[in-house]
Amino acid sequence: MFFLIGVLLLFIALGFPVAFSIGLTSVLYCLKEGLVLITIPQRMVAGIDNFAFLAVPFFILAGNLMNTGGVTRRLFRFATSIVGFIPGGLGHANVVGSIIFAGMSGAAIADAGGLGTIEIKAMKDEGYDTDFSAAVTAASSTIGPIIPPSIPMILYAAFGGVSVGKLFMAGAVPGLLMGVSLMVMIYILSVRRKYPVHSRLDVKEIWVSFKQGLLPLFTPVIILGGIMGGIFTPTEAAVVASAYALFLGLVVYREIKWAELPGIILNTAVTTTIVLFIISTASIYAWLLTREQVPQTVAKLLFSITTNPHLVLLIMIGFLLIVGCFMETAASLIILVPILVPMTSQLGIDPLVFGLIMVFTLMLGLITPPVGVVLYLIADIAGISFERTVKATFPFLLPLIIVLLLITFVPQIAMFLPNRLMP
Repeated sequence: MFFLIGVLLLFIALGFPVAFSIGLTSVLYCLKEGLVLITIPQRMVAGIDNFAFLAVPFFILAGNLMNTGGVTRRLFRFATSIVGFIPGGLGHANVVGSIIFAGMSGAAIADAGGLGTIEIKAMKDEGYDTDFSAAVTAASSTIGPIIPPSIPMILYAAFGGVSVGKLFMAGAVPGLLMGVSLMVMIYILSVRRKYPVHSRLDVKEIWVSFKQGLLPLFTPVIILGGIMGGIFTPTEAAVVASAYALFLGLVVYREIKWAELPGIILNTAVTTTIVLFIISTASIYAWLLTREQVPQTVAKLLFSITTNPHLVLLIMIGFLLIVGCFMETAASLIILVPILVPMTSQLGIDPLVFGLIMVFTLMLGLITPPVGVVLYLIADIAGISFERTVKATFPFLLPLIIVLLLITFVPQIAMFLPNRLMP
């Protein structure tokens, strides 16, 4: 056990990519224990041999098509028209845009990369500090994997043995609460710093921007309505989302050219390959942890401290926050779900609620150093240093953590829609 954990931490500290750190650790362990090396590729293939994972490339493709096809620009204009009159208007539009886009892509990186370029430029042009613009964009992108659809939730459902559809529904209300909490913080900071108000409430502008963004706004309705109505599965919903995004970009808005499609597909293939490679290496590592009886050891250690469900969840949240600072989300889920879910089940904690808590907590790792993938991306888009981005984003962690604790202690918030719509 100590060899597996120690060597992995050493490779990460040396700056190795997470997937290679996990893979090399697994190979060295097999050599040390005299295991047949053919086990490694067999387990890696088995780790990604799951029907639910077919949704991953299609949701990534949908995000890329929407970013290229002008959907993100129209969504941001609509968001600006409905909340731009509030102090810190474009900051609020940033959050609302992320909430809407979250119902289409299911990935924080797609949100940050697609909307981020538009949002940061617009905020800077209106007189907002670059650091503030970058921080709001980074923080709001974490909403993407919470509001359905969600790629991390697909991973959790696959390895945690829960319904993808119900887990999707569980994220809807908490995702909206994340948006509201961020908007409260934006309002407070905007009033203190006297940031500009974008414009007065203009009904005509709202109507015009709504008409322009009407078809993209239908995307979440199509995805969620189809899943809840039993028309298609969450995996099939990803295909529908991609087809709809392609239709909007090619036929309706005509901002995607046929010559651009190979590049979009190639970019999707590269991103998908990276994600699935991480999943496959994490799968072999998770199997080795199980072989070493790490789940049982961790459970025994934790239960020796407390068996109070709320205290256990708080300890796990603290642990996951640390993990999220150093490891990529997909790898963290694949490795830790088989360890933590059985422990929480013993305490009577609903695996759907824990899945939401786990994904939520790991999403915070996207905006915390030293790994913080979204922070690096936003720093590059905004043209500022990573350190400045971290400092500016830090205040926005507070409202997100408050929402996380609220879900932890009042799980009915998450379970309201699943219990009503998918009993």
